Amino acid sequence: MSVVLLVGLLGSGLVASPAGAASVRTDPLASQAAAVEAATFWLGDGGANLRSATPYSVQTAVDDVSPRGEVPIDTKPGIVAPTPPAIPGKGNTTFGKVFFLGADGLPHWCTGTAVQSQYRNIVATAAHCVYDTQRSDATLGKWVFVPGYSDGTAPWGLYVGKQAFTHYDFPVYGDYDRDYAFVNVYNGVVSPAPGELTDAGRLVDSVGGQGLAWNQPPGSSADVFGYPAGSHPDGKQPYTGESLESSSGRTTAAAVPSLKAEEFAAVGSPFTGEGALGSSWLLRYDKSTRLGVLNGITVSVADTDGDLRYDTSLSPYFDGELSEVYRAAVITWSGSIVPA
Repeated sequence: MSVVLLVGLLGSGLVASPAGAASVRTDPLASQAAAVEAATFWLGDGGANLRSATPYSVQTAVDDVSPRGEVPIDTKPGIVAPTPPAIPGKGNTTFGKVFFLGADGLPHWCTGTAVQSQYRNIVATAAHCVYDTQRSDATLGKWVFVPGYSDGTAPWGLYVGKQAFTHYDFPVYGDYDRDYAFVNVYNGVVSPAPGELTDAGRLVDSVGGQGLAWNQPPGSSADVFGYPAGSHPDGKQPYTGESLESSSGRTTAAAVPSLKAEEFAAVGSPFTGEGALGSSWLLRYDKSTRLGVLNGITVSVADTDGDLRYDTSLSPYFDGELSEVYRAAVITWSGSIVPA
């Protein structure tokens, strides 16, 4: 990855933070008018562009993972509690796909997760599923989230990204220790008829929101949720990307020299990289409510035992600086793209 390329992203925005806190980077994704265009692009022609999208294949796997004996705890541990949907009995569907146009101009997708926030409008995913590391453009185009995505449809609505928040060091320096992003989305929309959009309400009201945890000790059991679709190094492809998959394992501290990442977390998982980018790692997951607390986001996978099968998912360690990025996103209102 070229540092010169990434420096071109400097012009968009920076949120000032208190002394000693993280530098928070924020960038607009779509104005209200652009959001209508994005929703129409994805929902038009019976969801043809949703169906034609392929799993994002940028930085899906690494060759070397080194264990670390400690994690970089920089502040006190913290937890934000999850919340169920506002409509009783509607069911939790926080997991879904984020869709966007890549540097090739074609539709692609990663995994994303709805997270609780003040305005109930945040999606968490990998930063390189929001920021375009292959071009000098700040962000990926026509970015949307579809919870519970199924065969070109958006059963709980389609949510267009309004504003992206990440750590300053990722888009500017290509620091994969900060490869996480929180995106504020507009109210969801559905298309009851061609060319027509109807407001579907706020994201977390509709599907619920996972909690968030930072500065947690390694060794915890984590449940991983995502839409893996790529093949293993041996060529076998056990996942299609069409349905939500899950795995569980214990977290450890890790470093990834090829990414110059020294503050990573690892978890045992058979997920392949394509499609699984952005997968959520949940602590304290309750199967009955389908809620837990987010404590990792898959940004790459690895085959650590050399058997040509991926066995480990990797995430930046969630520390106090991540919580500062979240706190900046949590106070950002989005609203509706459909005229009142």
